Order: sequence, then structure tokens, then C-alpha cells
Amino acid sequence: MSGKPVTLLARTPIPGSDQELILSRRDRDYSIQISGYLSDLMNSRMHHSEDLLAEWGCAGLRDKPGARVLVGGLGMGFTLAAALAALGPDAEVTVAELVPGVVEWNRGELGSCAAYPLKDPRSTVHLGDVGELIRASKAAYDAILLDVDNGPDAMTHAENAGLYDLAGLMAAARALRPGGVLAVWSAEKDAKFKRRLREAGYRVDERGARARPGKGAHHTVWLARVGSGR
Repeated sequence: MSGKPVTLLARTPIPGSDQELILSRRDRDYSIQISGYLSDLMNSRMHHSEDLLAEWGCAGLRDKPGARVLVGGLGMGFTLAAALAALGPDAEVTVAELVPGVVEWNRGELGSCAAYPLKDPRSTVHLGDVGELIRASKAAYDAILLDVDNGPDAMTHAENAGLYDLAGLMAAARALRPGGVLAVWSAEKDAKFKRRLREAGYRVDERGARARPGKGAHHTVWLARVGSGR
């Protein structure tokens, strides 16, 4: 694999930033990088933890009539696809994506990675800041799945940090329906963020997830529900 050439497919600006996202392909594998960084932001071979974010966050919603889910961050479409797979036929899933180019990529060649989830009639794209959508919503969602940036340690867009501060977490709580869950993906553990979830009034379940089934990098998923207890 290492000897196969890398093909640059596209570049797209990140709104509000002087950086770009870069889409590349090596053989059948796709990757997205941030300009100026050597490592991949995401890779089509390593999405198991994103799948689990959606599976865990949407657990119990398959048979709930009219379930509504918000996905923060489209990426390569894996979180959206896993959420759709976990939900019933009358569910509604809104995916918020800040970068227009990422939506275009998923409607084109990149969409093949996750079997074109944007074509599913249950999915709707909100082109813009997921934080604004959360703050404008009240008791609107059964689950909010945040797969934005690198998790609480915002990497591509400084304003993403507002999703994970105390005010952002409390806004998410208001946007959830009774019994709803806020599920957050992170590249790393973050004890301060876990404490902040609790300070915002959530009961927190922290789980580990591997980048690939049984191997790869160790990621973290928090499942947070509003209520007393720890």
C-alpha cells in the first residue's frame, strides 16, 4: 500500500479560516487532511469509532415514531450512514456541515465510501454551523451526535470550541427531547470535558472505541443524558 501513488482530488476552503481541506485517494482509500498538517484528519479505512458514535447515540430509537437526530459534521458520511442504519423508516436526520466543499465531495466520488447517505430521503443537509442550529432549537432532537473537528480540542475551526464549553453543552441539553442523548466523539480522552458535561447537568457514560474493529487508534465517545447522578 505504501508504494501506491497518492492522487490529489480536490481542495476546499474552511469558512472563517485561512486553512483548506484536502481530499486525496490512494488506490481505493480516501483521506482528508487539513493544510499544514501531515496526518490525516480522517481516512476511509478507519471509521469504526464514528460508526459506534451513531449506533450508541441512536440506541433505542429504531422503533420510536418520528425520531429526530442531529449529526454535527458530515466528514466522509460514515456517522450519518450509521445513524440512518440505526433508525426507523420515518426518522429524520439533519446533518450540519460548515464546509460546502465537503457536501459536494459526498455527493460525488467520496460518497461511495458510506454508500451515499445523502441520497437517503430521511437525511437533510444544514449548510452552516451546527452550534447555531443547536442554540436555535428547543426539545427538537432525540439524539445529537457531535463528530466535529477532533472533538473538544477544536482543530480546524476555533469557533467549534463553543460546542464543548459549558454554555454550548447547556444549549444542547435544551435542544434535546426528554430522554434524549448527546453523543460526542473525540480523538482523545478529556477529563476536563467529562467534568464539564457533569457540571452542565448530564449523566455521563464514557466509552472507548477503536478506529478499526479490534485495532487502530483509541478514541473516546461520551454518551450524556440530562439528569442527576454520575
